[in-house]
Amino acid sequence: MSATKNNPSAAKTTPGGKAPATSRSEKKTASSGKLFLFDKKNYYIMFAGLALILLGFILMAGGKSTDPHVFNKEEIYSFRRITLAPILIIAGFVVEAIAIMRKPKEPAITQ
Repeated sequence: MSATKNNPSAAKTTPGGKAPATSRSEKKTASSGKLFLFDKKNYYIMFAGLALILLGFILMAGGKSTDPHVFNKEEIYSFRRITLAPILIIAGFVVEAIAIMRKPKEPAITQ
């Protein structure tokens, strides 16, 4: 029988007996002790992207007619619904991708 079958914690250590290094996402912040995957600025950028996406969907909504037998072509195919709203939605997704990919700046070490 191997040692890992008898002792499940043995599989979590390296051959030298040390615990494996934690990844960047597993590290806790020194000041609060909480685990955050992104920097504060990343979250602000994410909320801005979400606001752009929501604004795009709000601008795309509407166009309902009071009479179901009447089709108002100018209202349905307006610049706001066909051009502006999709551009805002795509821009929001691009901003979200930038927020996710942005690497947080490391604090400067002073002596």
